[in-house]
Amino acid sequence: MEQNHLSDTTFDSLELHESLLTGLKEAGFERCTPIQAAALPIALKARDVAGQAQTGTGKSAAFLLACMHHLMTRPVAADKTGPWAIILAPTRELALQIHKDAERLGWFTGMDFACIYGGTGYESQRKQLENGTDILIGTPGRIIDFYKQRVFSLDNIEVCILDEADRMFDMGFISDIRYLLRRMPPPEQRLNMLFSATLSERVRELAYEHMNEPESVKIESDTITADRVRQQLYHVENNDKIALLLGVLKQQDPHRTLIFVNTKRDADKVTGYLLGNDIKAAVISGDIAQNKREQLLGKFQAGELPILVATDVAARGLHIPEVSHVINYDLPQDPEDYVHRIGRTARAGAAGEAISFACESYVYSLPDIEAYIEQKIPSEMAPSDLMATDIKPPAKLNNRRSSSSSGSRSRSTGSGSGGSGSRRRSSTAKKSETTESKTATESKPKTAEPSTADTPDQS
Repeated sequence: MEQNHLSDTTFDSLELHESLLTGLKEAGFERCTPIQAAALPIALKARDVAGQAQTGTGKSAAFLLACMHHLMTRPVAADKTGPWAIILAPTRELALQIHKDAERLGWFTGMDFACIYGGTGYESQRKQLENGTDILIGTPGRIIDFYKQRVFSLDNIEVCILDEADRMFDMGFISDIRYLLRRMPPPEQRLNMLFSATLSERVRELAYEHMNEPESVKIESDTITADRVRQQLYHVENNDKIALLLGVLKQQDPHRTLIFVNTKRDADKVTGYLLGNDIKAAVISGDIAQNKREQLLGKFQAGELPILVATDVAARGLHIPEVSHVINYDLPQDPEDYVHRIGRTARAGAAGEAISFACESYVYSLPDIEAYIEQKIPSEMAPSDLMATDIKPPAKLNNRRSSSSSGSRSRSTGSGSGGSGSRRRSSTAKKSETTESKTATESKPKTAEPSTADTPDQS
């Protein structure tokens, strides 16, 4: 990971709780990203924050560190039980990613983290909540389901965090968010944080309605798109897109690539042609079982699966390291989706390639995209020598709905002790563990790897 995306601010200078500094040191983090350097000093003083920054800049670590520091430095009344903090995300995959980051950064705090999301693990998630948790992370639908059953209470929430709030609006979750916010202690009695890649007017209205005079933090570059993304666009006829895609893949030799399409039908079509032409690939979309998506992303991150074909449900919120290429097989119809798609590469200071196809079906989106990003995308007609020849027929895909385990697989939470009276535990609870034992534990993760498919909560 390159270092020039970091600020001069060190975590040691922020007076974070000792257990968090230990976790940061073990994870190899010394200096803050710009959003962390700007937001943490505010949040650590228990003042509300509404933060905006490009994707992949460390927003999750910023709010997680602020949240855990707030809880670790405030005593708990003997007659109260958690959860003490709630982190709401628009998709189950983003919730899983936040949970994974929380366990990594909060390893030495002794806290319990529960990840609650739709589509799988209903009984195991319910049991975890019944046993008690310190920080609740999840999607609105499943959380409301358990709340209405009185599995847990929101009466003692001290920290409330909304991640990707603009996506909450896009996916129709705002009424659910307001339902939960109105059942917590009032804004002035809790620390509130809101982070997103974009802060629209409607998001700011939500912030001022349910937060306590939040301070706005914006980390912007000269361009809306990620600075280190090299963009290229090819004008191509619909019938030549498969040939162009195969030719681009052979020319670029990408080792970890996301290909975005606008429909599930095209996702299947593209994947079929890739497999039929001896290119290893898989589909990520909303109708694939949760456990299968987690397995696919695990293979993608491990380098065992070089290409994922995704619909726009995979375009937001997740940090997938070392994505070399993003290919827009279809131009998105929403200009913001273009930014979020290509934001999957060039994360955390790395460089990346974004290649887009402008066909007669979706070229009309190009003027709006270029107006939104305030720049012209370098473009040309697709050269004939880039078109693949001798294209083999597409492979037949397996029925993606046939998984017998869909929605029934339990997740191992890895929680410590709890019980219905679970409290924030002493930070010394895990400090005595050696680095060797920590490494051994991390080699068998307590949570499944998340998927890139940013799918709405289906609970």
